[in-house]
Amino acid sequence: MIKKKIAMLGAFAVGKTSLVQQYVNSIFSEKYQTTIGVKIDQKTISVEGNEMTLMLWDLYGDDDFMKMKPSYLIGAAGYFLVADGTRNETIEVAIQLQAMASATTNNAPFILLINKSDLTETWEIPAEAIHSLQQKGWQVLLTSAKENLMVEEAFQKLARRMLE
Repeated sequence: MIKKKIAMLGAFAVGKTSLVQQYVNSIFSEKYQTTIGVKIDQKTISVEGNEMTLMLWDLYGDDDFMKMKPSYLIGAAGYFLVADGTRNETIEVAIQLQAMASATTNNAPFILLINKSDLTETWEIPAEAIHSLQQKGWQVLLTSAKENLMVEEAFQKLARRMLE
């Protein structure tokens, strides 16, 4: 059995917990609950014929008062950067977290998830910003934990990349 640690990184209230809960338990709650420290969930999946247990580390949101501790990333085989499409400043937090995470995880694979794609009428992140990151080699997926859009696919893609 292969075990892999995946960290969920991003600003507060971008939907990290909602994405994990949708993926692991197929549930979505409108009620916002702040993550204090870390919440760990796991899910066993099959990836290219390999059984893999994903240890999902849902980390507290990075903001001006609480900065992400690199020690939470030790042992991570991959990570998601999560931004909220309705809040442009969250993409900047994701970019800052990526620099720290890359150094801490020895360049582990990652995917940027721009969450809340069900709210495109209030979207703030410009397409040019997404395109610019893709030009740098970032994989970017638009997700919605609420509508369960691209959630399963995101975890499968990262799991495959961690096997490479």
